[in-house]
Amino acid sequence: MRQDPSPASGSSITLEDVARAAGVSRATVSRVINGIRNVDPAIQETVRRAIATTGYVPNHAARSLVTRRTGAIALVVSGAGGEGEDAPFPSQVFTDPFFGRVVGGIVSFLRPRGIHPILMFAETAEIQAQVLTYLRHGNADGALLVSTHAADPLPRLLVEAGLPAVLFARPAEPIPISYVDVDHRAGAELAAGRLVARGRRRVATISGPLDVPASQSRLTGFRDAMAAHGHPYIPCAEGGFTHRSGEAAMERLLAEHPDLDGVFAANDLMAQGALLALRQHGRRVPDDVAVVGFDDSSAATACSPPLTTIRHPVEDMSAEMARMLLTHIEQPGRPVTSRIFEPVLVVRDSA
Repeated sequence: MRQDPSPASGSSITLEDVARAAGVSRATVSRVINGIRNVDPAIQETVRRAIATTGYVPNHAARSLVTRRTGAIALVVSGAGGEGEDAPFPSQVFTDPFFGRVVGGIVSFLRPRGIHPILMFAETAEIQAQVLTYLRHGNADGALLVSTHAADPLPRLLVEAGLPAVLFARPAEPIPISYVDVDHRAGAELAAGRLVARGRRRVATISGPLDVPASQSRLTGFRDAMAAHGHPYIPCAEGGFTHRSGEAAMERLLAEHPDLDGVFAANDLMAQGALLALRQHGRRVPDDVAVVGFDDSSAATACSPPLTTIRHPVEDMSAEMARMLLTHIEQPGRPVTSRIFEPVLVVRDSA
């Protein structure tokens, strides 16, 4: 009786061995290993279990010769560091809970497909040029791009180079690149509705950087919704999507509008900073001032009190971003596309 191959002998295991263990054809195993999407998910799972059981190790070098693909995906975080921030750019990224959620969504989609992203930072023009050269030389099959600065040239450079790429969030300029985003205006409208429902009449907002499309959409959506509720003037202090900038913006708003009773902060980190400033001024939340954030990041539950916020489905968006990129890699010349996700109000104690 033939013994099942042990994982230690993976180099001698063939596609036929995996196919026999899975009860499918060799061609089906090949399609699953190469990430081709026209395979039933249940069959994909059966094949992956057979791969794990047999200890099969794909010959990536041989596969690359046939497909002209590396099987690698670059996750590029591009843009400038925040103004006034002393920490190096990678440190700023790793301390932002938003980025952890992006990585989690991407890895959860790619890892079952045997793909592990290569993390690259590109915060200066020189490093951006290095990243572009790396991708042009075929070291990765495509790029998942998270841009942190509105003037970032890398999205356009990727498009001009004809490289498969998908962007997290709508680009700041009209360029033919696929992207995922959330309906920022709708989220801001939910925040406005919550503050009005709580009886708040002297409401202000802390926006993100106003050269960023997401910040503009959240501010416009919030002001329009408040106007529809009969509140035509909403003071605004601009922040930088950081805890420190939220605290400073809240200080400005309190100095100029000491009687305010509601605040919408355009992300949870700024809302967390706003809560600190309010506490330092002896304002009770939500009794004196109700606060709503945006993102539903880990910062929202770390706040005191826990933060009412708008859920930004970052993990789902990131997984979709990875799916879109694999489609572009498998189908060169496919038209660019976009997908917009819907936000959800998450009610906690701050409003």
